[in-house]
Amino acid sequence: MAKLGDYTVIKTGKLDANASSENGKYPFFTCSVQPLKIDTYSYDCECVLVAGNGDLNVKYYNGKFDAYQRTYIIESVDKSVLTVPYMYCFLDKYVETLRQQSIGGVIKYIKLGNLTDADIPLHSVENQNKIVSNLNKVTDLINKRKQQLEKLDELVKSRFIEMFGDVRTNSKGFKAKKGVELFKISNGKAVPNDKRFENGIPAYGGNGISWYTDDVLYEQDTIVIGRVGFQSGNVHLVKGPIWITDNAMYISEFYDDSLSLVFLCEMMEQIDFTKQQDAGDLKKVTQKPFMEMKYILPPKNLQSNYIAFVSQTDKSKQQIQQSLEKLETLKKSLVQEYFG
Repeated sequence: MAKLGDYTVIKTGKLDANASSENGKYPFFTCSVQPLKIDTYSYDCECVLVAGNGDLNVKYYNGKFDAYQRTYIIESVDKSVLTVPYMYCFLDKYVETLRQQSIGGVIKYIKLGNLTDADIPLHSVENQNKIVSNLNKVTDLINKRKQQLEKLDELVKSRFIEMFGDVRTNSKGFKAKKGVELFKISNGKAVPNDKRFENGIPAYGGNGISWYTDDVLYEQDTIVIGRVGFQSGNVHLVKGPIWITDNAMYISEFYDDSLSLVFLCEMMEQIDFTKQQDAGDLKKVTQKPFMEMKYILPPKNLQSNYIAFVSQTDKSKQQIQQSLEKLETLKKSLVQEYFG
């Protein structure tokens, strides 16, 4: 093991976040996962960039760029001893430790010492290159699987538009009704701490199953909608019996059998109610946009045809997802083997 600070030069950017330019020529690295753009550059090097606050993340870059004042720029003193791609692979794992070490109030941050004191396994450069190559091969496959899933999602969306047009404007002139005429939405209820188990009745929040419990709030299949947090506005079609937590709401009554529950969920996903989140620090959506939205009511055979297409696509997605999970497990085991 070696101290990272003994083999690197670490500095921070100098700019405010508002220094970015939408059509800039160079990357501008901030604490966000995705870099912004900027017209000028202050650095031209191969390095690892570590976000110094917020939800910490790690990036590799080689070339001209600029950086926000809370972004750490880490260069190798001697690349014949420590290669930058290997350092990136290490820090991409070590960011979990950095998150645990972060301090502060609402916005957590790390100090320079959190980086310089990091213990990095210092293999020979030949072994460093092998480790990077092995991890890159698995990472490339993971990215390909994710791209395949994204393309299938895009295919589903394009088929929906092809068959039903723009839902918001009802561009194909289907019969339509407001949500208030079609269904009732109810808020979920908190699961008491002593009723949260590892197995039992699934308790759904805005991002899927939050806990399991031993009680039932709703017996039938329904649509669960994220109510609070960054997942607010997300919709999930779930099978009853279930519980719904206080971070979510759900369709508790259905008034019109001319609309399939499955098709309604697909339609809500197309509408994307996450755009209805309020602008406060604690993101949330209310029942209002769901109840006031006009939903199209295509003939049942069209709904069934679309649902069948989605079902077939889901089978393909499931196979890809299983492959993706195996690859992610393989990568985790390799990272554990290499870096502990």
